[in-house]
Order: sequence, then C-alpha cells, then structure tokens
Amino acid sequence: MTDQRIDVYLICNAKYHDTNFSRLELLKLLAEHEDVWVRVADSYADIEAIKKAKLLITYTCDLCPTEQQQHGLREFLENGGRWLALHGTNALVEFVDGKADTPDKAPHLMQSLGSRFVAHPAQQSFTVHVTDEAHPVTEGIEDFEIDDEPYYCEFFGDNKILLEASYDAPSTGYVRSNFGIDRKSQPQMYLHPVGEGEVLYMMLGHCSGKYDMQPLMDVAPISRCAWNYPIFYELLRRSIKWGIAAA
Repeated sequence: MTDQRIDVYLICNAKYHDTNFSRLELLKLLAEHEDVWVRVADSYADIEAIKKAKLLITYTCDLCPTEQQQHGLREFLENGGRWLALHGTNALVEFVDGKADTPDKAPHLMQSLGSRFVAHPAQQSFTVHVTDEAHPVTEGIEDFEIDDEPYYCEFFGDNKILLEASYDAPSTGYVRSNFGIDRKSQPQMYLHPVGEGEVLYMMLGHCSGKYDMQPLMDVAPISRCAWNYPIFYELLRRSIKWGIAAA
C-alpha cells in the first residue's frame, strides 16, 4: 500500500459553544488516521487552502464567510470536495429585543449546505431514528436516545436523510418561536450533493463551557450533550471515514 497524505481542513469557531473542547475531540478522532494531515483554522479566510483539501470539517456557530468565500466553498464542493458540517455550521444569529433571530444573510452558504438553522427549543432528550440503514455512516446502527439541542431548520435541494427525530416544542427564546413545530420529522443527519462533491451535515453536537455564554450570562452550566454519548463518537468516526474515503 502506497503512503498518501490526506489533507483535511478543520474550522472550529462556534460562538456560544465550547470551541476548545470540540476542536480537541475532533483532532483526537482525526489522529486515529495516520495518513491524515490537518490544518486548523478559526475562519474561512484561507479559501485557497480549503479548496486543496479532500475533506473540510466545520464546527461553527455565527461564523459567516464572505461572498467570495461562499463562492469558493461552492467551488470546493463542485470539484469533488467533501464537507462534514457539524451542529451550528448553518446558524447565523443576531438578537432583536432580547430574542435570537436568524436572518437569511448568507443564502449561497445555506444553499451549499442544504439547510439553514432557524431556531431551537431548550436542550432535551429525544429519540433519533435511523432513516437509511444501508449507508456506511448509519449501517448497523439502531435508533438511540440522546440529550442535545433539537434543531429546527429550513432545507434546500436534494437531501438524503440518514437520521431523523420527532419533537414539537416551541423555541421560546427565538423570534420565529413556532417555526417547524408542525413537522412530523426533523432531519438530524443528511447528505447533500453539490456537483462532484457532497456535504454530510449532522445537527447533533452541542457543547458549552462555563464562560461561553458571555456576555449573555457571566457563568453558565457546563454542557456536553451528544459528546457524552459513545454513539455520537461512532457517528463522527464513520463520518470522517466517509470524508477521507477514496473516490
């Protein structure tokens, strides 16, 4: 077997989340692959380096690429790149009269991702159902219970749902507090093709430390949510394998 470097570009910069924790955990998982060579960043600024990678992994929240960077991300995908987008990558948040709003200010990004975050109710336990039992990321996995932030999103394009859940609690802290509550199913993981490439998006994965909610609150409870569950790490491992697999 010939040695061949696999370039992975990891962006971790999630407002209101424990970026240090998520970055470390993802790097440990990537280190399980001896051919993976990782560049770590806190923004999309080096779009040329991203376009040279085989796999882009993002754990972000309220991180908005410029128009030029959004077009570069689209080019990365169209040319065969794979993008593992986690949790709040599709979330752009601002506050209006004390409530969170999620304006549609980066439509090119959201079209590339296949979804746009709109709101979420309080952290809670819910059942995740395996929708696609044949895909390598979910094959052999049974339905599972998890504690996390249940996301409500707007979806775009041709998405192949791998995991889904059912919940209907209103998002009382958000401007669009009733968005999504009329749906019977809420996707939790899906594949979204773009040109020769593909996005694998997983909504699960909230985490926050004591000081990550500043200035909204000085000290917050430490929360690890899905990161407390072995099944979440299994899904991450499989997702990384999907991202670095030979075409």
